This record gives sequence, C-alpha cells and structure tokens, in this order.
Amino acid sequence: MKRFLTADWVYPITSPALHHGVVVVEDDIISEVTTRDQVPADKLEIFQGIITPGFINTHCHLELSHMKGKVPTGTGLLPFISNVVRFRDVDQDAIDQAIRDADAYMWEQGIQAVGDICNKKDTLPVKSKSKITYYSFVEMFDFLQDDKTDELTQGYKDVYQAADGLKSAVPHAPYSVSSNLFAQINALNQKKVTVSIHNQETQAEDDLLRNGSGGFYDFYNTFSIPLDHFRATGRSSIHYAMQHMDPHQPTLFVHNTLTQAEDIKAAHAWNENVYWATCPNANLYIENRLPQYQSFLDHNAIMTIGTDSLTSNWQLSILEEMKTIARYQSFIPLETLLQWATLNGAKSLGLQEKMGSLEKGKQPGVILIDFNPGSEKFYLASSVMRII
Repeated sequence: MKRFLTADWVYPITSPALHHGVVVVEDDIISEVTTRDQVPADKLEIFQGIITPGFINTHCHLELSHMKGKVPTGTGLLPFISNVVRFRDVDQDAIDQAIRDADAYMWEQGIQAVGDICNKKDTLPVKSKSKITYYSFVEMFDFLQDDKTDELTQGYKDVYQAADGLKSAVPHAPYSVSSNLFAQINALNQKKVTVSIHNQETQAEDDLLRNGSGGFYDFYNTFSIPLDHFRATGRSSIHYAMQHMDPHQPTLFVHNTLTQAEDIKAAHAWNENVYWATCPNANLYIENRLPQYQSFLDHNAIMTIGTDSLTSNWQLSILEEMKTIARYQSFIPLETLLQWATLNGAKSLGLQEKMGSLEKGKQPGVILIDFNPGSEKFYLASSVMRII
C-alpha cells in the first residue's frame, strides 16, 4: 500500500528542502518525493513539522545501558573511566533488560542505524533481532602493554568471531592500544570496513602522547600498569593513531573534543575516507566542553553524530545531540546538522545506498521533527516521532 506523507517541510538531504513536500512510500521503500499539488488531497497523511530520513547514530556503547545515572558528571575522562570499571559488572539480567530498553528507545527516537562499540557479547542477541541496523565495532585495548597483547585481548577476539552482520575490529584509543595490537587489529580487518577510534577526548591524552606527561601515568599506576617503557611521540595523539592504523580503511574519529585545525588537515592528507563523530552531550557530561565545530566546517570535514552511552549521557537521542549543538554553537545551520545526523552517518558506515536520505529506492525510515524551520530556536524543538 502506498502512503503519501507530507508536512510543513520535507528535507530529502540530497536535494533542497520542499515546502509542503510529499514522501511517497510503498512497503517502507521511497518511491517518490514530490509536492502536495501533485497528489490528490484525500490521499495525503498530513503532519505538522518537518519530515526527514531516519537518524544514524555513529557512536554508541549499547552494552553500558545499565549504567544510566551511576557515574557523576563533570569529573573529566580519567575519573569517568575509573567509575565505568567500578560500576560495569552487575547482575546479567539487569544488563540484558537495559540493552533491550535502550534498543527500543533508539528506534522510537527515529534512529535507523547505529555504530555500536562492544567489548562483550552482551548486545549480540538484541542486535540480531532489532529493527535497527547495527554496525558492531568490536573494540580492543591492551593498555600499551605490547608483551601482554595476546593475553589481554583474547576475549575481544572471541566477541569479534561471534558477532554477525556488519562488524570490524577497532582500537579503543591512542592512550590504550600498543603498536602490536594495532597490527593485529589491521590483520583481522582483511576486507574494506569502517573502523573507529576514540580521539583527543581529554587533555591528558595529548599530554601523554606529545610530552610523556599528564594524568595517565597516575591513572595506569592505580591499576598497577607500568608505563616505564612508553616513549612520547612529540606530536598530538591523532598522529600516533594514524601511524598505526590502515589509511585504506574508512576511519571514524570519535569525540575530537580537543582536535585542532592542523590535526584535521593531517588526517585528511593521511586518508581520503575520514569521518568525524561528535557526541556533544557526552562531551559535556564527562569533560564539560565541546569541540570547536568551526574548525571542522572550515576544512570540509565530514561530520557525523553519536550519542555515546547511557553512562555518559542522559538519553540516546540524536535529536537531543542536534539541539545541544544548536544551543551552544548556533551558527551551524539546521540543514547542516540534519546532514550530519543522516547521510554523513550513513556514508561513514557504508550504508548510504540504503538509508541516510529520502530518495527513490531507499529504505531510510521516515521521521517527523516537531519544529518550525522558520524559528531561530531549533534547540527548543520538543520531540521526534517515527512515522515509518
């Protein structure tokens, strides 16, 4: 059955916004995008607001959903990680229920696909049945201990083997992955897949890699992990990542809170398929700061949006992430934010042929944002509703 969905505005993403546009859908597949004057009035399903394709959440930790509200805000990354370790292991039934609830919530919030970090197998049963398309980033780290890589990462490799569907092995962050582990990760990803890495999320990360100083020494000492062998590179942490990652793989740098213009230029010179995931609410939750988005705009960076986990966020909603960006850096146009939240995210996960825009033949999901584009206060938008 054909449905003719119309609202005040339709944002196809790959073409200009249409006032009183109509999205024609048959069996959840877009068959046409047109205007009301081309459709009999009695066939129209009329909504108030703007219609867009479903959102793409490019960075989430679904397996940490049971930790909502347990970790205090504003502590900085190192105390935050310590609290994650402290609160992570609880009753398995509680973990499983929280994962199911978070998956259902994201679907209702208009999220069509998720790039999901996983260290364990906890999320795999839910992902196999979900309406959401998941890309599993099986994350590995060995705390810079080259001599213990195999011992510390066997469990992650087991998760990688067990994961179905879209997946890749990925490094956690420059401050937690040795050169040995980087090489093993590259070997696991034998075909062209998207990889992700947490990048420049805190000053201590750059201090460690650039100068061999900062809070990571005390942090690792707390866990009786020596860094005596570590040698600083004299450059920002992203250069350490680029030195060891495969420049032929599409690469998603995540958070980028302290990323500078020279880092962006260096990454673009290193790999033509670089994407930058921003998780603004998590940045505020953990470090109480945001990236300077103008630097990314100035260098034509392909930005995407993630939510991070319920450990570091109040909800898993791409709309709320967009509202936060608009609240604090309102120079970014709505059209740009929508592209970050949809097509750019789909491209970063290799899903652009199926979703990310309202185009004939795609199955991107169709959502309604309760917002008048004529208003200057997008950050006051109240809700999103899934239509399809």
